[in-house]
Amino acid sequence: MSLPSLKEHFDSIAENGGFCRRLQRGFRAQLQGYYQFHVEPGLRVLEVGCATGDLLASLKPGRGLGIDLSPKMVATARANHKAEDLEFREGDLHSLELDETFDVIILDYLIGYLHDVHTCIAALQRLSHARTRIYIVSLNHVWAPLLKLATWIKLANPQPQSNWLSRQDIKNILELNNFETVGCTCEQLLPFRIPLLEVFFNRFLVRMPGFRNFGMSDTVVARPLLPTKLEGDISCSVVVPARNESGNIRAALERIPTLGQQTEVIFVEGHSEDDTWAVIQREVAAYEGPHTVRCLQQPGKGKWDAVFAGFSVATGDVLVIQDGDLTAPPEDLPKFYEAITSGRCEFANGCRLVYPMEQQAMRFLNLLGNKFFAAALSFVMGQPVKDSLCGTKMLLRSDYERLLQRIELLGDFDPFGDFNLLFGSAMLDLKIRDILVRYRDRSYGATNISRFQHGWILFKMTWFGLRKIKCFRMSPP
Repeated sequence: MSLPSLKEHFDSIAENGGFCRRLQRGFRAQLQGYYQFHVEPGLRVLEVGCATGDLLASLKPGRGLGIDLSPKMVATARANHKAEDLEFREGDLHSLELDETFDVIILDYLIGYLHDVHTCIAALQRLSHARTRIYIVSLNHVWAPLLKLATWIKLANPQPQSNWLSRQDIKNILELNNFETVGCTCEQLLPFRIPLLEVFFNRFLVRMPGFRNFGMSDTVVARPLLPTKLEGDISCSVVVPARNESGNIRAALERIPTLGQQTEVIFVEGHSEDDTWAVIQREVAAYEGPHTVRCLQQPGKGKWDAVFAGFSVATGDVLVIQDGDLTAPPEDLPKFYEAITSGRCEFANGCRLVYPMEQQAMRFLNLLGNKFFAAALSFVMGQPVKDSLCGTKMLLRSDYERLLQRIELLGDFDPFGDFNLLFGSAMLDLKIRDILVRYRDRSYGATNISRFQHGWILFKMTWFGLRKIKCFRMSPP
């Protein structure tokens, strides 16, 4: 359908389509819930094809711009939503002229109406920065006959001729225009608000094999492939949690490489039973190498408490966790650093399960547990990870600060920190990538991990993530 015809069509819907829109309130409320889970309040949000502006207003943006082809839709949006942080304009993505970038760009049930999908997706590049997220939601093909039936019995507004793109079609067009897919799902197996049934169908059943490709709404989350921009000389803070690791402190200082213009090493001692704290203090005082070196004792218990304490005082642009046992070699850190600073990934996760391991590096039951939890977390997060429990992880400080705000919803559920960081990254739609490391035998001391006690804690945390993130999504306030 031509653009003038589309404009007339949606002008007509704005004037005469109120009855069907009221019937679809439950469907639209479900979509709002999807976006509210992904989009934090206070961001700069552009919605192209904003219609009456209800979705954009529900996201509570710091700067919200709604664009629509229909003048009458825009007039309705302006009349209904008069907040200072919301603006609505008449416009068309094919020829949109904007001189600003946005944190979030939404194309909600729009892509089917675009005359030239390639041109419109390409236009999003100049509206994006390195951390922009693109949310594209479209109708799943399998629902087309039902939509025609609903239109025929006047439960849905008449539809113009549309493009029928699959998720794979959309991913292909995004990749051709220098975007990368972060995740995709099918939503709304039951596109009506029916108590209990809605919860079962849309929070549980639609996630399960055999059903997860039959939701009404196909969703794709993408990011632009742009290099990370950091002002000035890039610095890096390496936090080394150390409990009963006195024999590894000097080796850590000698083996941690220089990352960026300046590397800060922060030892966080965890109430050791040996002389780790005394050794750390002595080695820090005597150190004359290229790094800035600091130390502190964690205030509480558990690895997450130690990591949180270290990151709280870190000054680097890039934040790193390097376990004090050195079984994941510090010499691998430059690979993590290159992946993060180049923008190829946004959360670099160490993976110990590819290269052959030294004989005593990981016991068989631990190996099975790692594989199980990696598979379970991949399902929960919607992004693949091969090793969820490797201690080596890296991300930008700016992303970590956003992550902390996001995981406040989850409460104090993770004593180790791995799930906090992975869940938080997934909730922010950061691109997670595995970085391969070689797993070594311990050269000093014994593991602090109890296979069965800690395995049970990890299982409970996985179940928590399944309930709170995958099936019963918790949205930002």
